[in-house]
Amino acid sequence: MAEEKAIFAGGCFWCMVKPFDSQSGIKKVVSGYTGGHTVNPTYQEVSSGLTGHTEAVEITYDPDVIGYDQLVETYWQQTDPTDAFGQFADRGDSYRPVIFYQNEDQREIAEASKEKLQNSGRFKEPIVTKIEPAQTFYPAEDYHQDYYRTNSAHYNAYSEGSGRAGFIRQNWKK
Repeated sequence: MAEEKAIFAGGCFWCMVKPFDSQSGIKKVVSGYTGGHTVNPTYQEVSSGLTGHTEAVEITYDPDVIGYDQLVETYWQQTDPTDAFGQFADRGDSYRPVIFYQNEDQREIAEASKEKLQNSGRFKEPIVTKIEPAQTFYPAEDYHQDYYRTNSAHYNAYSEGSGRAGFIRQNWKK
């Protein structure tokens, strides 16, 4: 059984787990941090903005069951790809939207998907989500893992209150 990884940053990592977790072929979704200059950062350190890390999810998947292109499509539908300075209520570099590619194939798929989204006319503003090479991924503290399950009431209130759920309903639901 094959296994590959994908890393996506789309604002608060709590909200990036559930959409992937329920799909066939997904083995594991881990909340964490990547793209910074310190080793094993904590949530408090990343939140300070001094580590350079971005909140992200690392997805372990079976490419024979679900393709990277399908993961990228799911990713877009969780984000506002026109906002480079955070996502929804979460502002700053630690919440910036980024597709972190593991190899040239992932980069090409992400770039083509971004161009297709830009050309689709779905958004009037430019698609500004970055596509960058993957760096070391550090899992977040245990209390951040599977937050939508372990703290469902707070997760649901946060998803609505941050503006994410409404944006998704307005811009992505068919």
